[in-house]
Amino acid sequence: MTETTQNTEVESQARKTVKRGGGDPATRGRTTIADGVVEKIAGLAARDVLGVHAMGSGLSRTFGAVRDRVPGGSKSATRGVKAEVGEVQTALDLEIVVDYGVSIADVAKAVRENVVTAVERMTGLEVVEVNIAVSDVKLPDEEDEEPEPRIQ
Repeated sequence: MTETTQNTEVESQARKTVKRGGGDPATRGRTTIADGVVEKIAGLAARDVLGVHAMGSGLSRTFGAVRDRVPGGSKSATRGVKAEVGEVQTALDLEIVVDYGVSIADVAKAVRENVVTAVERMTGLEVVEVNIAVSDVKLPDEEDEEPEPRIQ
């Protein structure tokens, strides 16, 4: 064999044994999670708690009720939720309306636990704080601001 042929064979073997990319495939690249994704997860988790009547302030619920009646519109899962998302942590602000007669402290604690569990499990982000503002209490004799649709 000539020296050129030997060099070509050696280079060919070297290329076959070299791994490209290196490392665990799961660590290649970066995942970013939008604020809206975290807000939806947190909003749905908060609504699941017994004693939470609605999310958001009266004004945002009123606008939401109008938006919900528009064809193609849907209930906003992010209403009453604001998230600040970093690379590995997130902080949340929630505004809720509670049912009359429930312990606000117990509801707030349950909301925090449910939101933290859901967000951390689904996103892998560390939830550093969940601030809850109770903006109203739904009385038993009050009508909902979101009327039922006329067509059933």
